[in-house]
Amino acid sequence: MKTAVVILNYNGKNFLEKFLDSVVRYSSLLDVAIYVADNGSTDDSVAYLQQNYPTIHLILLTRNFGFAEGYNQALKQIDAEYYVLLNSDVEVSPCWIEPIISYMDAHPKAAACQPKIKAFHDKTRFEHAGAAGGFIDKYGFPFCRGRVMGTTEMDNGQYNTIAEVFWATGACLFIRSNDYWNVGGLDGDFFAHMEEIDLCWRLKSRGKQIFCIPQSTIYHVGGGTLKVESPQKTYLNFRNNLLMLYKNLPENEVNKTIFTRMLIDFTAVAKFLFFGKIANVRSVWNAHQDFKKMKPAFLSKRKENLTRQTEKNLTGKLNKSILFLFYAKRNKKYSDIHWK
Repeated sequence: MKTAVVILNYNGKNFLEKFLDSVVRYSSLLDVAIYVADNGSTDDSVAYLQQNYPTIHLILLTRNFGFAEGYNQALKQIDAEYYVLLNSDVEVSPCWIEPIISYMDAHPKAAACQPKIKAFHDKTRFEHAGAAGGFIDKYGFPFCRGRVMGTTEMDNGQYNTIAEVFWATGACLFIRSNDYWNVGGLDGDFFAHMEEIDLCWRLKSRGKQIFCIPQSTIYHVGGGTLKVESPQKTYLNFRNNLLMLYKNLPENEVNKTIFTRMLIDFTAVAKFLFFGKIANVRSVWNAHQDFKKMKPAFLSKRKENLTRQTEKNLTGKLNKSILFLFYAKRNKKYSDIHWK
């Protein structure tokens, strides 16, 4: 099989009812198969799929492995040249697969790609999780063409060019199966959040490229599992960002960068305190404590990454602070950012 579209589901019957039909309708190509991997759901998602979509391949996982390890467990059971990791809260559009697979066929170094991601509830705007391709700043904060911090842009065609980026969103990630497994897949210890950025960082450090192909468009609800201000989401984002930095930064940067990140993170604590979000304050504290506990177990992953690194100057990594540019310089749009 050439392409496997794989949707990881956990108690998401409402999303399957709303969005799966678009995936079936616009993915009926030769040598494309659709899979739903159920992550131990306790709702009636599986019964719904069996009754309404008997031709879709169903993978039943024994428990909720989380986003990262759930995909690892599912993809082990699929033989395809390309995987498409697709969130369940996504509406796809006509010809969403062909432009990306055609590009990857023609560009062997393109290990992973994403389409243009627009907001389902306002289809004139980019969506937070990926927009038109992702980047990171020197302290590991992600931003996108079309989204800086929490500010998304209207899509006026300003990012319709194919661009090499630092990371492609896990909401709709096209990736070569060989490249996926060659770097170890998603890191299951992340559980969820930041895992696709970590994966793309490993790919890029080993000489591969990541692209956004905006000739393909999808519409993402976003926050379908955890809302933006969810304390659990805050915890995972803060903890996993620190783990990602520790895993991937070179020796001459890692300690200084993580120390600075810790100082920055506690300004976030002050903000949460100011707005009375005590649960989020605890989340940041717990994230830092658990990062310290998990750090020794990540040493072997760090050593492997540094040993297998072939590229040091990675495209899409901004050697500035996006927080400073956004809040002090008022760079609210990607086009405002000066990279040099």
